[in-house]
Amino acid sequence: MCVIYSLCLSLHYFSSRRSFGAQKEQIFMTKVKMSWHSMYKSSKFRHVYGKAGSREQCYEGIPITHSVHDNHFCAVNPKFLAVVTESAGGGAFLVIPLHKPGRIDPHHPKVCGHQGSVMDIRWSPFMDNIIASSSEDCTVRIWQIPDGGLRRNMTEALMILIGHSRRVGLIEWHPTCSGILLSAGYDCKILIWNLEEGVAVKMIDSHPDVILCMSFNTDGSLLATSCKDKKLRIIDPRSGKVLQEADCKSTRVNRVVFLGNLKRVLTTGVSRWNTRQIALWDQEDLSAPITEEEIDGLSGVLFPFYDADTHMLYLAGKGDGNIRYYEVSPEKPFLQFLMEFRSPAPQKGLGVMPKRGMDVSECEIFRFYKLVTLKGLVEPISMIVPRRSETYQEDIFPMTAGTESALSAAEWLSGIDRGPQLISLKEAYKRPNPAGLRASKRDRRTVKGIDLLENITPNTDKELLKMVFKQQDEIRKLKDELGEKDERIRQLELELKNLRNT
Repeated sequence: MCVIYSLCLSLHYFSSRRSFGAQKEQIFMTKVKMSWHSMYKSSKFRHVYGKAGSREQCYEGIPITHSVHDNHFCAVNPKFLAVVTESAGGGAFLVIPLHKPGRIDPHHPKVCGHQGSVMDIRWSPFMDNIIASSSEDCTVRIWQIPDGGLRRNMTEALMILIGHSRRVGLIEWHPTCSGILLSAGYDCKILIWNLEEGVAVKMIDSHPDVILCMSFNTDGSLLATSCKDKKLRIIDPRSGKVLQEADCKSTRVNRVVFLGNLKRVLTTGVSRWNTRQIALWDQEDLSAPITEEEIDGLSGVLFPFYDADTHMLYLAGKGDGNIRYYEVSPEKPFLQFLMEFRSPAPQKGLGVMPKRGMDVSECEIFRFYKLVTLKGLVEPISMIVPRRSETYQEDIFPMTAGTESALSAAEWLSGIDRGPQLISLKEAYKRPNPAGLRASKRDRRTVKGIDLLENITPNTDKELLKMVFKQQDEIRKLKDELGEKDERIRQLELELKNLRNT
């Protein structure tokens, strides 16, 4: 009886241990499943796909530059497409109306005022007819393109900015101030230009070698740069002081971009094993990257493009035919790979359409303009969220930066920071196009003695550009004053209502 009793006790003990082990295993698997779901959460952009434009939507017969400089050589806005071209006897670039795709005439007019090859071109984010260009002739030039495009070669610039001692490889517009432009030259200096006065107001000389890339944060209060000395820097652009610095000894940083309001900076470069990699940094602490990820073993420079509205990151390599895209989050895993657009044709550079130029009805959230040198082709590539609904999709089209300047150059230089003026794409999409409307002399309006159409005829192109910036500043001030008065009216109405109730 004792033996049977002991056997029963041992069987009960082992069965209870087995059930307890099963419970522990079930709890462990539940935790793993929960952590997996938290890492790889559902995303509304997980099915985004790339769609290349048809031949009728492409721009053909363009003599794209053969320069080996690592830049995009392409800029685009809702009105025009600009492409740096191969030319003899100085630098030139084409400006093509966006609504005129197809084969480009070999004798199409060009912007050809530079004495050396054009190295970079950037459209103003506030005025669709203003474009800046930098060149090997050590100058930066500001051009105004007519509404219908060029009818003859343009050689006279609105403004010529002279200050660099060597060729100028990079230019960057301030994101919220229309009168501020940055240029970086091979003299290892960054110049800040006040376009309202046409002069350089600051020189940043904290780089011992050639500057490879520069990027503003959302409100333009910080500037991130990558340099040939393998260091990443966060700089206060107004004072020129280096706030943070990362010595990337084991990697070579090529490109840098601020990630919107996430207080993160992303860099692309090459690891010690000669593989391309990306790294995510905290902008307030560059002692070590938050995360690093190797991409592949190819040799072309990896260009990052960040969409602050959707928190999506696009990676496109020079000489590659593919574009990878990720979703960025403030928590782990930080970078979540979504998909890859593949194409057999290698890209020399990519232009990016501003968000206000997207086709909202097709759920298009990003659009590239890809330069294919071998074919002399510029091909649009749309990134689309597949949705069947024909209504406006507010969750993928939040408020985005518009064309209105948030502050003047003098205000920014005095230390004021403001975020971009936001617009709704829904309102812009439904608003009738006023492009064909023209005001006559009978339609002139004067507000507080300000002639909004400026009766005074400027004597020089520089005066004309100053007049444009002055008008923008005056319109912005009037809008601010109108908003204050609206607020005052609401307060008075509320007080009147309270008086009536009492």
